[in-house]
Amino acid sequence: MEYVQERIATLHDFSGTAGPPAVPTADAVAETTIVVPMAGREHGSPAAERVLSELETLEPDPAGVFVPVRADADQIGPFREWLESFALPTRVLWCNAPAVEELLTSAGLADGFGKGRDVWLALGPAAAAGEYVVVHDADARSYEAAHVTRLLAPLSMGFDFSKGYYARIEDEQLYGRLFRLLYAPLIRALVADYDAPIIDYLGAFRYALAGEFAATADLTRQLRAPRAWGLEVGTLGDAFDHAGFDGSAQVDLGRHEHDHRAVAGETGLEGMSRTVAGELLRVIEERGVDLDYTTLQERYRTAGDRMIDQYRADAAINGLTYDPSGERDQLDRYVDSIAPPGPDRRLPRWIDAPFEPADVLEATEPVSDRHDERLESDQLDSSAQD
Repeated sequence: MEYVQERIATLHDFSGTAGPPAVPTADAVAETTIVVPMAGREHGSPAAERVLSELETLEPDPAGVFVPVRADADQIGPFREWLESFALPTRVLWCNAPAVEELLTSAGLADGFGKGRDVWLALGPAAAAGEYVVVHDADARSYEAAHVTRLLAPLSMGFDFSKGYYARIEDEQLYGRLFRLLYAPLIRALVADYDAPIIDYLGAFRYALAGEFAATADLTRQLRAPRAWGLEVGTLGDAFDHAGFDGSAQVDLGRHEHDHRAVAGETGLEGMSRTVAGELLRVIEERGVDLDYTTLQERYRTAGDRMIDQYRADAAINGLTYDPSGERDQLDRYVDSIAPPGPDRRLPRWIDAPFEPADVLEATEPVSDRHDERLESDQLDSSAQD
């Protein structure tokens, strides 16, 4: 057990259970909207089933559960029926609906898509429906409803932003690979050469790439979401601006078991590393740090090699399987990601959005819903004329 405080408030799990917090959170839950992004592959998956079943046990009910879904047209109907079979105040947002593309195109925002854009579409409506917003993924097989109340606890105590952290140990080995082998060594390399508050802030989070966070509705409206990967890093940059060290906290959520991605390829961790590194470096540059890229890859690799030695020792003392050669192969795959960020394609803050949350809710309705509404309206008009 340890009780070390970082530069942000670090709320530990001294009980070892990651259960509900000792501080009361019922009032906060009633004023909270929960955003749970899902892709088509998560329809009926055991992990998503567990997440939704756990959310059903929250007392009182949250103000709403917004589920931004990316699915084919023939999937969205069954997906919606499955989601609404849970006893939750669920609102399904079909994020790749034709009306969504029309809405974004008309506003000049149709420039790529992915998880970040899907979450952003839900953040505006979620912030309009509650005082607090909790965001988390649907792929944690170890998910518990207490994660919501633990994330909300800091907000009930006056913080504006709360981030979850947890151990990624499964099958007797270390996971959390993109964080351990990309984010952490890159931050370590930068800390050594730059005295910058934003780098200290990013380094204070024990699992900066965790998908679980909570924020006040006001702060949620300040978030500029990258369109694909990198949402977690971009969120930290905006949280630094609007909450800072004093308004931010991180909360121990115990031990998580997630679905895993392959390393190689554009859809694997290798592809994700380019977007994540780009957003991380953008966050740092945007806050006044003039980065020297001529030696940054070398400094990253040096820091990564040292950390792999540390991970090997940590795994050994805990009896875990560890493959230093495989870890260094990942380091080699990620090193080319350490480069100046590309064009800024983030979505705007919701306080600056060119349309209202209600416009998103209308555009993201499954086609059958809009058809039924039009049909009902036509029938009413016909009855009135008769």
